Amino acid sequence: MKGLFITIEGPDGAGKSTQIRLLKEYFKNQGKDIIVTREPGGTDISEKIRDIILDNDNITMADTTEALLYAASRAQHVHEKIIPALKEGKIVICDRFVHSSLVYQGIARGLGIEEVRYINDFAIEGIKPDVTLFFDIYPEIALKRKTKNNKGDRLENEKADFHQRVYEGYKKLIDKYPDEFNVIDATKSIDEIHKDIVKILSTI
Repeated sequence: MKGLFITIEGPDGAGKSTQIRLLKEYFKNQGKDIIVTREPGGTDISEKIRDIILDNDNITMADTTEALLYAASRAQHVHEKIIPALKEGKIVICDRFVHSSLVYQGIARGLGIEEVRYINDFAIEGIKPDVTLFFDIYPEIALKRKTKNNKGDRLENEKADFHQRVYEGYKKLIDKYPDEFNVIDATKSIDEIHKDIVKILSTI
């Protein structure tokens, strides 16, 4: 692959969207060809799966169903959008990728890291991020940001202990696979966070 694959991870409300927008402008100003996408979603089929996953009406969804739907959405996303873009030499910035599934379903839902990794390995056709940025912020702070102006989706509306398990899950994953993460202090100002990200990417 000729392109660069950057993934952004962190609790809901960690400020990922703002930093992705700034990073997109940063690369555009350098004349880079860039695609910004998200998970679940990113393609027409994947977005339809996203709607099912995050629908507040689907509160009876089994944890295994949730994990498999994420993997299905990701498989289509990788096949239709991410791989072609990387082959064309583009920079791909993705809001969440496999690490989210390992944390949310593998750890927070209790399905197991290796079990969730297995179904996702089948989905991603060998594609792995070149850089993963983890936005480190306590979930109670992040979630207040996220739901301040909207009612939240099915996962955002989970109880506080679920979001705490997500945060602790990320920490566990970083301890387990330290080479796969670059940790960003997401409590800093927007400008400071952007500068930290640019500094990390300048070493790639």
